[in-house]
Amino acid sequence: MRAGKAGWFACDAQVAVGQRYGFRLRRHDEEDFGPALPDPRSRRQPDGIHGLSAPVADFQWHDQQWKGRPLEDEVIYELHVGTFTPEGTFAAVETRLDYLQELGVTAIELMPVQPFGGDRNWGYDGVSWFAVHEGYGGPAGLQHLVETCHARGMSVILDVVFNHFGPDGNYLPAFGPYLSNGTTGWGEAVNYSGPNSDEVRRYCLDAARQWLEDYHIDGLRLDAVHAYDDRGAYSIMEQLQEVAEDVEKRSGAHKYLIAESDLNDPKLIAPSGFGLAGQWVDDVHHCIHTLVSGEDNAYYADYAKAGIEGLRRTMAEMFFFQGSFSTFRARTHGRPLTSDIRPQAGVTYTTTHDQTGNRAQGDRPSQNLSEEQLRLKAALVLLSPYVPMLFMGEEFAAQTPFPFFCSHEREELNEATRRGRLAEFAAHGWAPDLVMDPADPATFDAAKLNWVFDASQAQILKAYRELIALRKKHRLNEIDFDDFSVETEGIVLTLRYPTLALEANCSSTDDKAHGLSPWEYRITEL
Repeated sequence: MRAGKAGWFACDAQVAVGQRYGFRLRRHDEEDFGPALPDPRSRRQPDGIHGLSAPVADFQWHDQQWKGRPLEDEVIYELHVGTFTPEGTFAAVETRLDYLQELGVTAIELMPVQPFGGDRNWGYDGVSWFAVHEGYGGPAGLQHLVETCHARGMSVILDVVFNHFGPDGNYLPAFGPYLSNGTTGWGEAVNYSGPNSDEVRRYCLDAARQWLEDYHIDGLRLDAVHAYDDRGAYSIMEQLQEVAEDVEKRSGAHKYLIAESDLNDPKLIAPSGFGLAGQWVDDVHHCIHTLVSGEDNAYYADYAKAGIEGLRRTMAEMFFFQGSFSTFRARTHGRPLTSDIRPQAGVTYTTTHDQTGNRAQGDRPSQNLSEEQLRLKAALVLLSPYVPMLFMGEEFAAQTPFPFFCSHEREELNEATRRGRLAEFAAHGWAPDLVMDPADPATFDAAKLNWVFDASQAQILKAYRELIALRKKHRLNEIDFDDFSVETEGIVLTLRYPTLALEANCSSTDDKAHGLSPWEYRITEL
């Protein structure tokens, strides 16, 4: 290879589709070359994260007529490819698209699909940010799924992890200063602000561009942006937004970014700020969860104390913490929305992979709550002014858990993960004997959805379909903050739109004033 400018090297070798290639490195003070390593920008890892890289064959797209839709018009369905179906592949996801469309879903959101160690993982331990896990179907499988969705009028959102790399198979430090000295809690932080970070930022931005441009992905969900080691005046999120806008302009199809953030910072989604299309709104979930489940441990404590007034506030104003004191954080947290933000910049839910999987046994709300409680939660989210997102299986009250699972190829990493999970759950008050072993294949197998429904599950599914249909009928995706009101009277919350009203009894006791039984809701079309 020839040395070029700014630390880059180049060679003239050509690699054909079907061949493998890698890089052997020798530092200036070493005599011998090391073993062949995967390409830092590998598009395909056919033999896994430790194997050689391979080129990707051209894909013949036929979705030129697809122009997508803005985030505000979506009903999102989050799924994990490996456990959504028995087969655990992109092709198998395609067999369930009829079902999802009948439900009313307009967009599927895939948990991360970048390569990881072993064959079982949530995806947040990914490396090779430009590649696709072979076990799911590799690059061609993802491209075919996207094209199939577009042919049906469905969007595809991809969850991407740009805050850290997985511990297994991360060879980037051998090629350059991709890591900083900090840690995210899940791994070493990415070097977005230190010396030689310009090329690291380019690595991230080019990965985002690839998904939006080469794979025709409609939106990216940015995992835990609060964990970015990003201290410069020009945020990496601003740059990512510029990439999305550029691809949108070039392709003529809607492209959007959704942040996961626990900062309650309107700057992320304000047009006058970073301008991202949306962000996950945990506050709505936390208020609903504490009211319905009664849980008040750890970060739920403030929401539980606020009760129904907390739910009223988040329904009306998106954020619960708006410069108020958080006992869990022991400090003031958040700030109010700015006037240029619309409700559709918030994505909310009754549960997510995190809210289910970050429990000792990965138990779902549907494994603990009554049918009435599940219906109430669904009504509050699906008839909220925010963009609704379902987590796979919740719509039919799945009785299978969704615990955290992994299969690192080095046992010491599996053991470190076990210890880390035990410590995390101990801080939340869960006993060690309740925690499922993340590296046990049985933990992964338990997470696979059971697609055989009983009568009660069928009724829950019917309720979800009806609520989504009502949302679309009354065009709640077009509502602004001035167009609706949220009121509380005792244990009842009333959400009132120009053509629809929802009254919800958020308690286990009767409300005689409104004639509502425990956990009952009433919908009135005006």
